[in-house]
Parts: sequence; structure tokens; C-alpha cells
Amino acid sequence: MQLDRLDHVNLRTAKLDAMVDWYCTILGMENGARPPFPFPGAWLYAGEHAVVHLIGVDAPPPDAGDLKIEHFALTATGLSEFMARLDSADIAYQAVRVPGFNILQINLHDVDGNHIHIDFTPQEADALGL
Repeated sequence: MQLDRLDHVNLRTAKLDAMVDWYCTILGMENGARPPFPFPGAWLYAGEHAVVHLIGVDAPPPDAGDLKIEHFALTATGLSEFMARLDSADIAYQAVRVPGFNILQINLHDVDGNHIHIDFTPQEADALGL
């Protein structure tokens, strides 16, 4: 067996509508086709892949310090557009270069406080002087 890539992340949320809106508005994902499960939820797509699966629950998730997953990451292009979108929506973020690889990570948190980083190439970061 050989693993190829991460297929998706599944997040439980008591703020289903707000989470769908955040992932679509801030990360540019699309709310798309989902199997007819007997519980509320949404599948959010990056291109043709449903990479974030949301499950609607009645109780809020535990505090961020109690979560077992520290973060998940996505790669992207369009760094300047993405930073402008974050600034326009007043979303806090931190830009960090990965030592030795020079990838630029934009670290941010969704509505429920889940840590996400969006990775951009060194070339895009260099073009913006980051």
C-alpha cells in the first residue's frame, strides 16, 4: 500500500451555516453534492474534490485546547488576492515561512477555532516581498 494524499477533513460544528459561509466566502470553496445522510451537514469543494466535510451537531465542539487535531493545510495560488480577502473580511492571520522549504503559510482559524494553514509557493511570497 502507498498513501497518495489526504482526501478530506471532517469537522463537527454547531454553527453549520456560519461554517459553510466562512469556508465559501473566505477560502473560496463551493458547497456541493453530498450523500443523503440522515444528519445535517455540508461537503465543501476545492475544485472537484470535497475536501472539507461538515457535520451539524447540537452541542458546540470542545475548546480548541481539547481538540485532537492541531491543524489541516491546503495548498493554493493567488496569494495577493487571498490576503486582500482576509484583510477585507477583517480575518486575523499570520504569515510564516517554513524553514528550509521557504513555503509561505498563511495561518488562520475558522468560525469554530480550527487552525488551518494555506500554503503558497516561495515565488508568490517573494513577488510580494514576504
